[in-house]
Amino acid sequence: MLVRYAGAIVPFSLLPFVAMLAGGIIGARLGALSIIVYIFLGLAGLPVFANPPYGGPAYVLQPTFGFLIGFAGAAYVIGTLLKNREQGGFIRYFLSMAAGLAVIYLIGLPYLYAVLTFYLGKTISVGELMMIGFTPFIALDLVKAAAAALLARAVYRRVNAIAAADSTK
Repeated sequence: MLVRYAGAIVPFSLLPFVAMLAGGIIGARLGALSIIVYIFLGLAGLPVFANPPYGGPAYVLQPTFGFLIGFAGAAYVIGTLLKNREQGGFIRYFLSMAAGLAVIYLIGLPYLYAVLTFYLGKTISVGELMMIGFTPFIALDLVKAAAAALLARAVYRRVNAIAAADSTK
């Protein structure tokens, strides 16, 4: 789902939620790999990205491409933090998701700045960068992190219960 608003450089997207679920449910390696496959499909030309041209190798020059890289990093970090999660409660899951969000922003914001400044020739301050790529999104991203924490924890517990029942047969 994509919600566009007037003049937006960075679109609202559910992809951070998907990246958090990938790391939280299928783990570090497979979660990151799933996002990397998505990125490569887009770079190969499939129209899967949020902004025009929606795909193709030139998409690496889009200001938002760094966030896509950050999604893979986030899935890996989340999966790593939740590796030994048998005793993990909601707080542990939520903090892992929040760490994943930090990775997304730590990769996406510098990339956004670099493309806007050095490729597109726009002069922006750090404050403007935050208004473009962070401030409008962080509150909703924290809600996504809470939802991903609840869902990933529930799925993990359910899968373990099914696996335990199957092993007793």
